[in-house]
Amino acid sequence: MQRKTVLGLGAAALALAGLLAWAFAPRPLPVEVATATLGRFETTIDEDARTRLVDRYVVHAPLAGRLPRLALREGDAVEANAVLGTLLPAFSPLLDERTLRELQARVGAAEAGAQRAATRIEAAKVAIEQAKNELRRSEQLAQQGFVAPTKIDADRLAAQAAQKELDTAADGLHVARHEAEQARAALGAARGGGAGGFALRSPVAGRVLKLHQTSETVVALGAPLVELGDTGKLEIVAELLTTDALAARPGSAVRIERWGGPGALQGRVRRVEPAAFTKVSALGVEEQRVNVLIDLTSPAAEWAALGDGFRVAVRIVTRSEDQVLRVPVSAVFPRVGGDGFAAYVVEDGRARLRPVTVAARNGQDAWVTEGLAAGAVLVVYPGAAVADGVRVAPRKV
Repeated sequence: MQRKTVLGLGAAALALAGLLAWAFAPRPLPVEVATATLGRFETTIDEDARTRLVDRYVVHAPLAGRLPRLALREGDAVEANAVLGTLLPAFSPLLDERTLRELQARVGAAEAGAQRAATRIEAAKVAIEQAKNELRRSEQLAQQGFVAPTKIDADRLAAQAAQKELDTAADGLHVARHEAEQARAALGAARGGGAGGFALRSPVAGRVLKLHQTSETVVALGAPLVELGDTGKLEIVAELLTTDALAARPGSAVRIERWGGPGALQGRVRRVEPAAFTKVSALGVEEQRVNVLIDLTSPAAEWAALGDGFRVAVRIVTRSEDQVLRVPVSAVFPRVGGDGFAAYVVEDGRARLRPVTVAARNGQDAWVTEGLAAGAVLVVYPGAAVADGVRVAPRKV
């Protein structure tokens, strides 16, 4: 065999061996990486919440009566002390022809009684005048000795009796006039007359939230009629688990998100109510929750479109630290067979296992106090194939 052929075969064999070695050689494991940075770290309590009016007013019927149809509609603005409607006297329960005729006859009888009482007064006046004349004649005859003293006493008593009769007739006229007025009032109410009414006024300046009565109707004493409130004075109510509510202290900063407008609104915890309540979750688990009241601190013009009962999402800041070392929370994991946490750091193309100390975590970041430095490249979501010393090929997320 010629020398050239031998050299060619040897070169081919070496190339084939190199190709096979390259094909079966272990390759770097592709991993996602992130960099440890310095910045602000926060822990928050995230929960759905709803808006609520700070003050709500319900106008009730102060009297039983008939309420005409209100001209107001939900959303209308009202001023303080403005008239919302008028409460009128209710109609008579019997409005048939027989009732009307009876009431008319009662009016006529009452007016006739008043006229009779007036006639009795005139008759009593005549009787008084006659008794006085008789008394004067008796006194004149007694001075001449023609009448006994008993006659004078009888005439004097007769004059007094006539005066009492006049007083009685005057009282009878007074009673008869009141009865006539009462009968006329009953007839006017049966005909749908009657005056006046009670004006329902707004206790505050605000907007109409709800109309409990939209059509003309007869309402009972204390029936709710109109619900009012000032939509410029809103608060947010979040139902937190009692274990979370302990960390939501009054004065804690709050970010309001997913409220329907651009960006996030700012708020602050005003109060954590002292009494909790039991609520059944969607999974059927009984939970102890408590209401946390949040004030909106952003300018009112930014959230003017919000109304009562709107759904929002809140992030209550329970801890905030500046210029701390942050890493993605998916880059740290509990150490196997030991306490604390660990992370894989990419150095010289290989993953190196490093124990780290984690001070706190939130949904995105972990606050590392020991074991790492700013700028360190970490493996994110390390899989089962990642181990200490394994060659990796970083791929930034």
